[in-house]
Amino acid sequence: MEIGRLVRTQTQPGCAPTTRGGRRRPLALALGRLSSRRPVRCLAAMQTTPPPPSVRTVSIPFSDLKERDRDLSGKIEEGLGPSGLGIISIADVPGFPVLRKTLLRLAPKVANLPEDVKKELEDPDSRFNFGWSHGKEKLESGKLDTFKGSFYANPILDAPTTDDVLVRRYPSYCRTNIWPASHLPELEIAFKALGKLMLEVGLMLAHHCDRYVMQQGVGPYDGESLEQTIASSRCHKGRLLYYYPRQFSKQEEGGSVSSWCGWHTDHGSLTGLTCALFTKNSMEIPCPDSAAGLYIRTRDDKVVKVTFEENELAYQVGETTEILSRGRLCATPHCVKAPSSENASNVDRSTFAMFMQPDWDEKLKFPSEIPYHQELIPPNGTLTFGEYSERLVNKYYQGKT
Repeated sequence: MEIGRLVRTQTQPGCAPTTRGGRRRPLALALGRLSSRRPVRCLAAMQTTPPPPSVRTVSIPFSDLKERDRDLSGKIEEGLGPSGLGIISIADVPGFPVLRKTLLRLAPKVANLPEDVKKELEDPDSRFNFGWSHGKEKLESGKLDTFKGSFYANPILDAPTTDDVLVRRYPSYCRTNIWPASHLPELEIAFKALGKLMLEVGLMLAHHCDRYVMQQGVGPYDGESLEQTIASSRCHKGRLLYYYPRQFSKQEEGGSVSSWCGWHTDHGSLTGLTCALFTKNSMEIPCPDSAAGLYIRTRDDKVVKVTFEENELAYQVGETTEILSRGRLCATPHCVKAPSSENASNVDRSTFAMFMQPDWDEKLKFPSEIPYHQELIPPNGTLTFGEYSERLVNKYYQGKT
């Protein structure tokens, strides 16, 4: 599970512009003086909007990242600071390319397990935040998300706690993992191996983020540092995602940038991301559409497509890190655009996200300059991460309100 602030998407170009009040002007007025005898074509067909620009992530070599005394503040600020994209990539991580492919090749196998097996892998009591989940999450349109299926597990701890009170209070974090041991035993091994590596690299990045924040004159943290917060947490969560193949025709080319995953901002500390693996008819292929992939809304409200290399490991900042750093490290809204056009028919996408987040009892103090989810924050401005995340889950998932 990882949800966050849903972001209102901008209106896409339509057949006629709207007035400031939101009502559509008559098409003839929008297009100028037209003969009533002449067929009227859609404005979008006559006046195409240029695609968002593509931007490469700031990249740090793993050999530099692992040196704790190396000054990486310039890279951290460029990628994760107030003017950055909220994402940074790490190059040449030993062992990562093999672990990535090993796990991502299992995503279609999980999604194609027999329905009765997948039903056994569901955990409704955790709000479907352990095991298999499909069609349970609500995104920006308010509709249930059926474009992708997910398999969730804690790759570090199979049972984060044995305290029944905590399990009932925070089921999204405290319940035990569910593995398809009889039907796909290799999943547990691959899932844990990649998740643990992504956590180790994430902790190295967190160390350099802490050094950068301290250099900004913030002073001592109000609580633990980012590295300490992640290292002491028991509720990290891995999510293996499988985006189902879709059918396209020539008339469907283009489409919304959020066609595969709606606009949202992660609410944890750091999110590790792999580059996606595309397959068609069980064969691995390059992405069939250069416009498909991850999109980010920048701090000045521009949308850009973000790219990083296949064998790089990317990390995005979450809301709690922005809160902890008092805005020196910035989270950004993002979404995923599906491939479109006839060439993208029957193409699926597999990827993995590792959500590194505070422990459920870690106290978060919301500074006034970070006005997230004000309707959820009590007057004293303090919530534990467990309380904060459960209130967010209530907004976006079916279940308790």
